[in-house]
Amino acid sequence: MSHPLNPPGRRRRRTLAVTATTLALGLALTACSGGGDSSSSSSGGGSDDTGAASGAPVELIYQSWVPNIDQAVDAFNAAHDDIEVTLETITAGPDGGYAKMLSAVQAGNPADVAQVGYDSLPDFMTAGALADITDHVGDAEGDFTAWQWQSGVFADRVHAVPQASGPVGQFYRKDVFDELGLAAPTTWDEYYAAAKAIRASSPDRYIAAFAYNQAPWLIALAQQSGAQWFTVEGDSWKVDLTDPDTQRMAEFWQRLVDEDLVKVEPDLSNEWYADLQAGNVVSWMSGSWAAAILEGNAPDTAGTWAAAEMPQWTAGEHVSASWGGGSANVVLQGSAHVAEAAEFALWLNSDPASVSILNSVGAGWPAVADHSAIESLQDDPDTFAFFGGQNIYDTFAVADANVDTSWKWPPLVSTLYSSLTDNVKASVDGGTPLVDAFAATEEDMVAALDAKGINVTS
Repeated sequence: MSHPLNPPGRRRRRTLAVTATTLALGLALTACSGGGDSSSSSSGGGSDDTGAASGAPVELIYQSWVPNIDQAVDAFNAAHDDIEVTLETITAGPDGGYAKMLSAVQAGNPADVAQVGYDSLPDFMTAGALADITDHVGDAEGDFTAWQWQSGVFADRVHAVPQASGPVGQFYRKDVFDELGLAAPTTWDEYYAAAKAIRASSPDRYIAAFAYNQAPWLIALAQQSGAQWFTVEGDSWKVDLTDPDTQRMAEFWQRLVDEDLVKVEPDLSNEWYADLQAGNVVSWMSGSWAAAILEGNAPDTAGTWAAAEMPQWTAGEHVSASWGGGSANVVLQGSAHVAEAAEFALWLNSDPASVSILNSVGAGWPAVADHSAIESLQDDPDTFAFFGGQNIYDTFAVADANVDTSWKWPPLVSTLYSSLTDNVKASVDGGTPLVDAFAATEEDMVAALDAKGINVTS
């Protein structure tokens, strides 16, 4: 998944024209990226070449933001004598991990393997930052969910190994809902009614936060409403953030904000964590990985939580969305050990024991196609206990199966994220309609894509 605190980084200005067909359909990307040589190179790279020649293990550097992913890295190192991986935890944010990765690629000294969100793979590709690993992992395509595998395929060449998706559900304080005679809302109308009941029950209590700081959350709400913000028409991107599906979602949340039924605050902030622990914010709509965040940051609430699907616009449906799509592991261009780096990326995300660890620590919903051997999906004692004995993965299996996989991520996702959060915050602060914030974001994206020489219409 694309971590909530990990929007994509910046990249240097390029004046080459990039068509929608190139990025959306994966055609002729090498014209923009400067190539994706799959051969190992001794010039640059995150580690040196001496290991293979001396008989010592090849040393790799892996950059990731996932908490406790060191457990999976340690498992790899324990199972391999010829490769030694060192984990480098990256800082999330536009000036953090992604910016560091791209700067290192440009400087010729990148890490070997890095975690990158599906939403940002097109930007990394056009920046020439992804090595072609087709010859090393291409035979494993059938081991992964098709749409997640395709997220890393450009011009019929593989540039990423998928790790996990971020199907969205609602985590909620079952004890509070039970106290008020409420069930988990199955429709948005029920959600509104529950919000009113919860707000009336205590002066400080809200059903949820309106997290204006989280572009992936806002996008997931629009996606679940049926929106398609970015589509391809011929060789152009069509941008539409003012469609009826987006408008109904924005108007719904406008009503919640106007009636003081949600707390307007950034999530994953100190204030939000305090509200979560105190029971002032009693639900959180987020990706499956968020279970680990709740466990780690609100341990005193163990046993009080449950998980359910997102509320539906039409009763009886099971439409979901994905937070940022998900995330993959890539070999960065300039790595001196492309083959070994690709081997690590593939093992990390396909070995059943490793995938079980990744699921438990909150990496997201596994990208592998066969979940039968993933132990933590069947029995995850600590997580299940935190959620009152519920196997929450049953809920997220349904959510993952009902994500609209036709959603397209555009180039310049960093611009989309920053524009959306800036415009929504300005709307909340200034008391202007949220629908206007989405319209302003559409204008910003059209202008940004046009400035980069990318064919675009609105």
